[in-house]
Amino acid sequence: MSWQIPTQIEQDIIAGKAKYLTFQTGSGGQSILPVAPNSYIVIFGYDFSPAGGGISFLNVSTGSGVELQSANQRWFETQQISFYTGSDFYPFIHHVNSNLVPFVILPDIFNSVTIDNTPIARQLYITSNQDVTITHGLILTDPVATQNAIPVTNRTPQALTYGGSGQVINTQTNFGPAGTPQQFMQPSTKDYQDFGFGLLPGNADGQAFATPDTTNGLRDASQFLTTLGATFRDAAAANYFLCLHYAVYSQTVPETRG
Repeated sequence: MSWQIPTQIEQDIIAGKAKYLTFQTGSGGQSILPVAPNSYIVIFGYDFSPAGGGISFLNVSTGSGVELQSANQRWFETQQISFYTGSDFYPFIHHVNSNLVPFVILPDIFNSVTIDNTPIARQLYITSNQDVTITHGLILTDPVATQNAIPVTNRTPQALTYGGSGQVINTQTNFGPAGTPQQFMQPSTKDYQDFGFGLLPGNADGQAFATPDTTNGLRDASQFLTTLGATFRDAAAANYFLCLHYAVYSQTVPETRG
């Protein structure tokens, strides 16, 4: 377990000032955690069981030594959870492990691959006095839009960073619909012109996260499983599950929340 009840919240629960609750969702990628009027919640942890379990993927090795696994498998290997409180947005991207078992049926080499859907625990501290929107999805690609050599600036000094190294690295990576992608800009959107890469694009963001799109962005896991077949969609092991741990306070949000 990588989360625990924060000390102050635990004391509030023991004293009867707050109530511990869980909210469990899964399968479909869109859920809303309701928050009652004149109260607020603090989400302090989650347990996430990734989608894609219970499926065996069979890949044929090309023998080249470097290759991508099949797209059907890779859709499950990067999964995103995000929370929207009405005023703040919190994205979390997980790489999900896969288990590979090679075997040979001459003249081919095969890999039998399964997704490891062991629950992933994460510590949080998200407060909200409004309903919280929870979004889950799969990510297949993060197309590189621009690469540049990072110049030496007061924030990217030579030798300590890539500033002045001459290496051409990602400075814009797109997530989402091809026409209107979420454009993840690096090194930073703050004072972007200092790096000499031109003006910021219209959908620039300083965080990496995917927006909904069934090709280049966030894809609902149940929708993707449906494309594989109803047998996959209806398998509990193949769907994701997410359990939130939170405290509810039956009062308005104090100015100081720690």
